[in-house]
Amino acid sequence: MKRTNFMIAAALLAAAGGLAACSPDQGKSTAAAGGNDASSCTNTITKQNLPVVTMWGWYPNMRLVVDNFNKRHDDVQVCWTNVGQGNDEYQKFQTAISAGTGAPDVIMVEMDRIPTFQIQNALVDIKKYGFDAVKADYGAGAWKDVSVGGAVYGVPVDGGPLAMIYRKDVFDKYRITPPKTWAEYEQAARKVKDAGGPHFGDLGANVPALMMALQIQKGATPFTYDPARPKAIGVRLDDQASKDVLDYWGGLARQGLVGTQNQFTPEYISGVINGKYATYISAAWAPGYLTGAGVGKGKDTGRFAVAPLPQWDPARPVQVNWGGSAFAVTGQAKDPALAAKVAYGLYADDASLADGWTNQIIFPLNLKVLKDPEFVAAKVAFFGGRQVNKEVYVPAADGYRGVTYSPFGQYYYDAMTKQLSALIKGSVTGAQAADRLQQDVAAYAEEQGFTVQ
Repeated sequence: MKRTNFMIAAALLAAAGGLAACSPDQGKSTAAAGGNDASSCTNTITKQNLPVVTMWGWYPNMRLVVDNFNKRHDDVQVCWTNVGQGNDEYQKFQTAISAGTGAPDVIMVEMDRIPTFQIQNALVDIKKYGFDAVKADYGAGAWKDVSVGGAVYGVPVDGGPLAMIYRKDVFDKYRITPPKTWAEYEQAARKVKDAGGPHFGDLGANVPALMMALQIQKGATPFTYDPARPKAIGVRLDDQASKDVLDYWGGLARQGLVGTQNQFTPEYISGVINGKYATYISAAWAPGYLTGAGVGKGKDTGRFAVAPLPQWDPARPVQVNWGGSAFAVTGQAKDPALAAKVAYGLYADDASLADGWTNQIIFPLNLKVLKDPEFVAAKVAFFGGRQVNKEVYVPAADGYRGVTYSPFGQYYYDAMTKQLSALIKGSVTGAQAADRLQQDVAAYAEEQGFTVQ
């Protein structure tokens, strides 16, 4: 597998950036700090002469989380460094992997990136380091997202159960009730357009992970992979479910029912603020993201509401997820067992979890929070004080069953973006886009040394 590992590493280093789970902390850390060098920490370690575990992470409140951990422990201390968000961190980690030195003991990583690093033997299976003691703290879907085969390579922290955020003022104006099915979504979109209203939603080419989730909701299984058979991988991107979803969204775009603006751009956010879109299909972290971008404040206060994600078959609802991060132990950890204790313990105490959800920094996956009456009944200001955790997000998280990601996820996302762009331009149908995506990704997998099944 040396050729495979090398090629995947090169692809990762060349990959374009994607949406990371949270905004980076704007602390004093630098790219040069960190690794297994505990001499330069962003945080201050007050308990001396204890074993030190180094870690990288970019959550906005990471300093508080690390301080909380260190206050509670007299057997280990955490030296935290923020080396960048998402791909900025991953590129530094990849450099350390290639050099065989320079990686931290624990690293924050998005769940869909775990197989990319696991296949390079850069992460440690932490199942033998206390997994049984914390297994009940997270749901089956969360554990599947951080697993490769039967091994566990991360501790779930936050996730992104999908729902439909909508403009209450637009729905009221056009007498629309939240659609429960995708057929009703299209009908409502047509009603609003016919009445001269705004786009009902948006098909952005730069959110391939969202499209993957929507295809999975319809019944798609993009990848099957088990490291017990490291040279074999299942790639099914042209199945009927995948084609149906692409055709559905392509049809909405062709009819002018949804926009085609790239998301997470100033233009898109401006459109959300100004009511250009009636709905925003997104994850549970979106309210925090939008609040940080200035949405839901001032004149927009109380204009947004949220409803469950529309279903293809409401009698058999399927919940899906977009985004989420974990703490993983790296292959360069000086003491993997001690590093695993840190990974299990970070963002697991009541104070850190409470700060994370009350300030909308994360949507926690720890069941101590998801089952906490205070969290469930919380009135979220962004949604006009509604109990949206109880009504929407907790049921969505409870129903999520997890996904199998591929070891070349970034290439797949880039290839999906290419096909979504073609779909938006009208140069391909959804079915054609799926066929081309299958050919592209399958050929790439074979180039990496896999046998595609």
